[in-house]
Amino acid sequence: MALFHVARYSGPEAAAAAGETAAGDRARALLERLQSRARERQQQEPAPSEADAPSEASGRRRRRPRRRRRGSPEAPGSPEAPRGKRQRTDSEHADAGGPGRTRVGRAPLRSAGAWGLTARPGPCLRAGSSEEAAPDGRPAEEVAEPAAPALVLGGFGRRKTSKVQPFLPAWLAEPSRVRKDITEGLVPIEDIPEVHPDLQKQLRAQGISSYFPVQAAVIPALLESAAGGFLVGRGGYRPSDLCVSAPTGSGKTLAFVIPVVQALLRRVVCHIRALVVLPTKELAQQVSKVFNIYTDATPLRVALVTGQKTLAKEQESLVQKTADGYRCLADIVVATPGRLVDHIDQTPGFSLQQLRFLVVDEADRMIDSMHQSWLPRVVAAAFQSAGPGEPCALFQRRQVQAETAASTCCPQMPLQKLLFSATLTQNPEKLQQLGLHRPRLFSTGVAHRGPDAADGDVGGKYAFPAGLTHHYVPCSLGAKPLLVLHLVLKMSFSRVLCFTNSRENSHRLFLLVQAFGGVNVAEFSSRCGPGQRRTILKQFEQGKIQLLISTDATARGIDVRGVELVVNYDAPQYLRTYVHRVGRTARAGNAGQAFTLLLKVQERRFLQMLTEGGVPALERHELPSELLQPLVPRYEEALSQLERTVKEERKQKAA
Repeated sequence: MALFHVARYSGPEAAAAAGETAAGDRARALLERLQSRARERQQQEPAPSEADAPSEASGRRRRRPRRRRRGSPEAPGSPEAPRGKRQRTDSEHADAGGPGRTRVGRAPLRSAGAWGLTARPGPCLRAGSSEEAAPDGRPAEEVAEPAAPALVLGGFGRRKTSKVQPFLPAWLAEPSRVRKDITEGLVPIEDIPEVHPDLQKQLRAQGISSYFPVQAAVIPALLESAAGGFLVGRGGYRPSDLCVSAPTGSGKTLAFVIPVVQALLRRVVCHIRALVVLPTKELAQQVSKVFNIYTDATPLRVALVTGQKTLAKEQESLVQKTADGYRCLADIVVATPGRLVDHIDQTPGFSLQQLRFLVVDEADRMIDSMHQSWLPRVVAAAFQSAGPGEPCALFQRRQVQAETAASTCCPQMPLQKLLFSATLTQNPEKLQQLGLHRPRLFSTGVAHRGPDAADGDVGGKYAFPAGLTHHYVPCSLGAKPLLVLHLVLKMSFSRVLCFTNSRENSHRLFLLVQAFGGVNVAEFSSRCGPGQRRTILKQFEQGKIQLLISTDATARGIDVRGVELVVNYDAPQYLRTYVHRVGRTARAGNAGQAFTLLLKVQERRFLQMLTEGGVPALERHELPSELLQPLVPRYEEALSQLERTVKEERKQKAA
């Protein structure tokens, strides 16, 4: 039963209105009539369900009245309080809008449905309602207002938020486009007459009759920047730095070897004019070999500084002590970062003050190694001030804060930076560390890519060789070695390069395949010394080794001809690692295949990563167990032998 409580408050005129007690009687009569009609309406309604019982019970609860202070005229103990309230109610009916206002008692507390979860329609009595509220004679409940519509919680649909496009500098947002397809964009040697005839002759001697698209775009740009000689820039201005992002096997090495050699052909005094920095010893040795081919018939000298020899031996190839000081013995230095810093600190007479070209190959990995502070050391050595008595003091470099007319009036030898990578980052914050001067980008990728992430570089698409086919094989952990053996033995590949994520995995897989037999296998990791690794790469290129199991040591820039298949035994964790691994095949326009062995828990994330990276259609290959069953007996014997070999190695280490 719904109860209505009328709260009456006395006004200042209530005490003087003694003759208005009849109004209180009318109010009580109205209250009794409303209560009786509420009882009748409740009897006519059906019985509430159990779900509505808590809501009905909460609706019958009344709020406790506010406690009054003792001695106030409206205190419960005051005999004048009820009478005054009745008088105030009557006075408000007599004079609407006066200082006293009639208030119907506090409404019951709302149930759960009143807050939007469920709603039951019902009448709502307006404040100040009485018999006079309906002058046309209608009952008070007929003029009651309907309940306000309930507020429904929730109802918000999910919307996919649009990605915020990064604001890139103009040279990153609008690069110079290079064709990705190598076979269709070949440019004959004769079409670039800027290349020196002797170098063209040497190119033909190496069997090269056309330039790849990257070479055809970068070589003329570099030769144009060095058209005024290597001592001063064109027109006296410092040339722009170049950044090249192109797929693996697209000819990036030759793109900087040819213009650097041609720019230094007219040198008279031997100084270090070109410095090439690479992340690994094997890659540095490969680039040094290319430089030696094209400087063989020239007076230019190339030095390799990677730590494969002792520091004293390398010093002998760099400088020579004379009666009046030191004489430089190298025009072009190919180095790794750590060994280069050692010579800057410890080799007397080692000077980079005449450095003209700073080439950073595999630039994304070199940026990641900036914590070694090799680049600031190189720049500081290149801008080291010479004494006034030295012959090259006229062309000494000065670092200026801003390029103005006054800063360019004095000639100085420019320092031009050349960056090359298949996965060059487009994060401006990372590129800012290199201190590039008015850079220019040559790219085969998409126009707009976002900045890198935690491993860096998943915000856009990378370019892959056109002849590369991507596959993945879902498998279990125990079936991985069997799948590798099946690919090598049954599919008749002559050169297979298999990548693992750790040195231990590489070594155990090598021992297992060796124990299985029937495959010429070798291991390439940090367990092997520099000389042993050179021998292994040479034998693999000659076809004496059929399966080469390697860590990511060979994933960067190593050019091994004839690799037909790349197997990712362990799935790469980062996109650019995958790019460089599979880039060991399908080089220079040839065809190649890449297989990745995936566990079920890795499949979804790996496929999403490759989709974001712009990998073309990835083919799924299911190898039934019937194909692997003939290999199982020998495989189990090889596992037993592997267990014995691992125990013996542990004993040897403990001893």
